[in-house]
Amino acid sequence: MTGEIKTKRKPCILVVDDVPENIEILGSILRTQFSIRVASNGTEALEIVEKFSDIELILLDVMMPDIDGFEVCRRLKEHYPTRKIPIIFVTAKNEVMDETSGFAAGGVDYITKPVSPPIVLARVNTHLDLFNQQRLLEKMVSERTQELLKTRDITIYTLSSLAEIRDNETGDHIKRTQRYVRLLSSRLLEASHFRTSLNDETIDLLSKSAPLHDVGKIGIRDNILLKPGKLSAEEFEIIKTHTTIGRDAIARGVIEIGWEKVSSFLEIACEIAFSHHEKWDGSGYPQGLRGEQIPVSGRIMAICDVYDALISKRSYKAPFSHEKAVQIIREGREIHFDPLITDTFISIEKEFLDIAVRYTTLKEEKESLEKSI
Repeated sequence: MTGEIKTKRKPCILVVDDVPENIEILGSILRTQFSIRVASNGTEALEIVEKFSDIELILLDVMMPDIDGFEVCRRLKEHYPTRKIPIIFVTAKNEVMDETSGFAAGGVDYITKPVSPPIVLARVNTHLDLFNQQRLLEKMVSERTQELLKTRDITIYTLSSLAEIRDNETGDHIKRTQRYVRLLSSRLLEASHFRTSLNDETIDLLSKSAPLHDVGKIGIRDNILLKPGKLSAEEFEIIKTHTTIGRDAIARGVIEIGWEKVSSFLEIACEIAFSHHEKWDGSGYPQGLRGEQIPVSGRIMAICDVYDALISKRSYKAPFSHEKAVQIIREGREIHFDPLITDTFISIEKEFLDIAVRYTTLKEEKESLEKSI
């Protein structure tokens, strides 16, 4: 057989020293096993590491004229792309204070001058092996984490679908409300008032939790949940219990599993299920919370849920137009809805419409929305 023989890529090592003879000595030791880059001072070393992403280990002189090795190490450890690169200090000194300073800066080992070739190769290979093992472990953990997150998302969607599937008129309610929540919360993050309660992580958790807001409807009887006419006062009281049923179902799962610490995701899921029918003026349910007593997650979900209910066909009503839904929400400012969240919703209402059209499959609803475009 003929063909090209692929050679294994040599690990790349950066050698940093202000004395050319020292660079030559280290280079001669390492060159047979490794690819070498060199820098003659700390500033040049930082520039090379920023420019090249293939560096897997650094041999770093301590005493240099512009920036000493300890400071170079500290700067590399401050930045995510470079903080995991193992750094071995090379120094003529062999004092306890120097070693302490080097390890405090983030170094993994020391080699003293004059260097011994077998020691240099042994130390370098040892730390490269450790570095590669760490990267492999992190990759495995990341893959496993992604698998668990996907399983979680599938489970959430399945649970929330159980409540929705009993009422086929709700269509793509889960998909739409989830996207409304992400859009609205992302825009709220730009407002300083919400920066203490929202960040990229909580926005992701809010979006993932949103489909569970009506999971408690699984516990409501069909003759009430699907009643085509107006509910009696007694029936409405039963409908209201879906908030408590949903929260308790999620909380009961935590108790059964026996988690000592409730995850942020489950906390938000409980909040949304329990509080998305509370109103800004205190007239909502189940607790009659008022204003900022209502969790931010519940206040965000309230607008998203009401908007989608208004534009959707129900057994007791035809779908409202987008304009009518926006008008109703505007009129509910400071009554039903948080005024700041309402203002943000109004500023992006066309983006809500875009989501609604994109994720609507029922003909009557889609025709109603398309008239608003």
